[in-house]
Amino acid sequence: MFRYSTLAAALLMASPSLWAGFVAGTLDQTDALIRLLIAVPVAAILLAIPRAAYDRYARTLPAREIPSTPAVLQATTTRADRSG
Repeated sequence: MFRYSTLAAALLMASPSLWAGFVAGTLDQTDALIRLLIAVPVAAILLAIPRAAYDRYARTLPAREIPSTPAVLQATTTRADRSG
C-alpha cells in the first residue's frame, strides 16, 4: 500500500505527460498512464530514502520525558517612559 505522499509525488513527476495526454492531446493517453505507473515506484524509492534515514536517527535519540507539572513562568514588564 502506498502513502498519499508517494502518490502525490508520482502525480507531480508525471504531470507533464498527463497534461500532454489528457489536456493538450499531443501524447497518447495510454503512454501518459504508463508514465504515471512508472513514476509511482520511482517516487516510493525516492521518498523511502529520507524516511529511512529519519527513522534510523529517531531510534538513536533518547526518549524525552514530559514533566507532570509544567514550570510556571511569570512575565514582568518595566516601563521605560516613566522615571522613578
